[in-house]
Amino acid sequence: MRAVVQRVKSASVTVGEELISEIGPGLLVFLGISKSDQREDTNYLTQKVAHLRIFRDKEGKMNKSLLDIEGSALIVSQFTLYGDCRKGRRPSFIEASPPEKANELYEEFIYMLNELGVNGKGGKFQAMMDVQLINDGPVTMLLDSSKLF
Repeated sequence: MRAVVQRVKSASVTVGEELISEIGPGLLVFLGISKSDQREDTNYLTQKVAHLRIFRDKEGKMNKSLLDIEGSALIVSQFTLYGDCRKGRRPSFIEASPPEKANELYEEFIYMLNELGVNGKGGKFQAMMDVQLINDGPVTMLLDSSKLF
């Protein structure tokens, strides 16, 4: 399971003209799920996202977590995080999870964040979404449950 985590002042997801979700200060998380991911991967990444200390403290140092600032998280499913571009010019998505399993773990990710006390919201699974955000920093982190980076 992979995540691109961006610290934001605000973020929103729309499908067509319909606003699906929006948040104020917090994290925008693009979440990719591989065919080998299990619940343990979801648990690892939800814990990491909720406790990652990338928000400023009073001295301006990155020392506070999403839980510390009582921020929100907008989770956007992003199978393209498993796009392999090493060969040729067209990405291969062979490592990405099938949609049924990916949706289950995606929903579990949002549920687990909420159980930890984070106001977690989602996009619309398998939809063409317009994602808007105002970066804070910008601060962008890459997370991987296999700890590849």
